[in-house]
Amino acid sequence: MVAGVDGRRVRVRRGGFATRADAERAGWDLLQLPGAQAVARTWTLRRWLEFWLSEIDGQLRPTTVANYRWIAHRYLIPLLGGQRLGKLRTKQVQRAMDVICRQRVRSGRLISPGSVHRIRAVLRSALSEARRQGMIGHNPAWRLRLPSGARPHAVVWDGEREKAWRNTGIRPRVAVWDVPHVARFLEAVQDDPLFALWWLVALRGPRRGEIAGVRWEDIDLFAGELTIREQVIVIDGVEYLGPPKSAAGVRVLALDEVSVRILWALWREQLRRYGTVDPKARVFVHRNGRAVRPDWLTRRFATLVTELGLPPVRLHDLRHAAASAAAAGVDLKVIQHDMGHSSAVTTADTCVTVFRQTGHAAVRATAELLLSHARIRMSLEGASQA
Repeated sequence: MVAGVDGRRVRVRRGGFATRADAERAGWDLLQLPGAQAVARTWTLRRWLEFWLSEIDGQLRPTTVANYRWIAHRYLIPLLGGQRLGKLRTKQVQRAMDVICRQRVRSGRLISPGSVHRIRAVLRSALSEARRQGMIGHNPAWRLRLPSGARPHAVVWDGEREKAWRNTGIRPRVAVWDVPHVARFLEAVQDDPLFALWWLVALRGPRRGEIAGVRWEDIDLFAGELTIREQVIVIDGVEYLGPPKSAAGVRVLALDEVSVRILWALWREQLRRYGTVDPKARVFVHRNGRAVRPDWLTRRFATLVTELGLPPVRLHDLRHAAASAAAAGVDLKVIQHDMGHSSAVTTADTCVTVFRQTGHAAVRATAELLLSHARIRMSLEGASQA
């Protein structure tokens, strides 16, 4: 019997010894090991992953734990769960990751490199904790050969892309609307009961869980400010309230006069319908007064886009469109704050397509400025020979 990391004593059984003396010698060797290493010789990776998931539950965001648990049971346990923790080697993990890289997702495509890297990250985190507890001497999830995990950059639904999509049905993997598309959407939904929500997402870019969690006390209509302080998440059909995605997610967003007028109209409509407006009540509700949920918002937005015949985008892409629209004339740090990004790199990745467009416009403007002050004779023939 050896003590486990969970405080319980574990009975160790081993077989296959040629003689009784060999069995006794193996038992003695096991007893000489530190407790954690002895446990690692007895625990399978499946048991360790389940123990680790129970330990981090409550320490991380519920959606993060749920995602870790899904990855563990979908990929890691079927391929590696029977391996003894103390005998797990890098080559075994590499073989498992190679198998995962050949799997296909629901759409029929190969699993994306980004997904493979997330799977490895979960395993690496679990094994890092085992190493910290002295159960293993090294982390076999390090130094793996994995495909490049570069994320696809969003492209803008310009006229050519939209025409190709309508003719062939082929669409970019990640695409955002341009300003005319957003304007068409907002014009079409101006009579929708949730018009104020669509307007704020398109203009200020809050996440779906953040906009669903806004309460009337979070809005200062006199100062023209909206405070994002919590978000709604749904796990297995159960709704939870918690802090935003990161510390940077807690922020104050400025509201323009049009947004203030739209929210005043919504406040008066709810006052007329319900007789009172509770400051702690959620702002965006169904007609029966029940608060909207982020998963329902995603489905509702997809339905509206289909009904309006607009190029397909996700609700999250409407947030990206807000960031990209602001990128034309707003400092990157301001956009980072408004989007609630913890890093300006994330903001730059979100707006990279629009930055390219504004970059071309900026260099043209700079060239025109130089040419307006310098007498330069342009010769296309001479340029082609240079």
